[in-house]
Amino acid sequence: MDKLTFPDIFDGNVKAFFTKKPLCVDIEDIGSIMSIKKKDIYLPIQKHTDTVLLLKSDIEPKIADAVITNKKGLLIGVQVADCVPILLYDKKTSVIGAVHAGWRGTATQIIKKTVQSMVEHFDSSPYDILIALGPGIRWSCYYVGQDVKDAVCNATGDGEYYLQRNGGYCVDLPSANMYQALSMGIPEENIWLSNECTYCNPEVYHSYRYTKSYTGSQGGFIGIF
Repeated sequence: MDKLTFPDIFDGNVKAFFTKKPLCVDIEDIGSIMSIKKKDIYLPIQKHTDTVLLLKSDIEPKIADAVITNKKGLLIGVQVADCVPILLYDKKTSVIGAVHAGWRGTATQIIKKTVQSMVEHFDSSPYDILIALGPGIRWSCYYVGQDVKDAVCNATGDGEYYLQRNGGYCVDLPSANMYQALSMGIPEENIWLSNECTYCNPEVYHSYRYTKSYTGSQGGFIGIF
């Protein structure tokens, strides 16, 4: 299954993976590979919001950039092409989440809002939440202006997730989201972080920055079966 990456932090009840360029977010192929019906795969309508969707009985696609649910037999996911796909699993309450975190989502603390939603709606404890941060654009490949750097820093606080270069800044979005998760009380040992950069691996991942246009996306998916 070289079309997929499986973070090894989740237990056997969970199907969780990040797709690569050959598979993209082809729901038909994903369903076939994972033995899941197409109707049981859910993707929100992403608009770079900080909206966290609580998925209950109504599974019509809605605008959101994070989804949480305790429904079993449902695979939820997000699409990315440099942004960070984040998967969450509460091992005590069996709640799952999928998050799309670009710089706007990171600047509006979407990962923190997702964890908070799990706490509010399902009595989750941050101590029990496992998180996998998938491949995204990393470090020197993500050159930004001071406005973006400041927006991410204001949301994240202290941490090693940016550096200054050539009069601008380079931001590591996966690390920024990791620090935000830690600030919510997620233990460090509960966090899995991919070391792959989408920009550095254009043959493996779609990268908006690399192609300078939208050519496709990969995804992060999680479900309890």
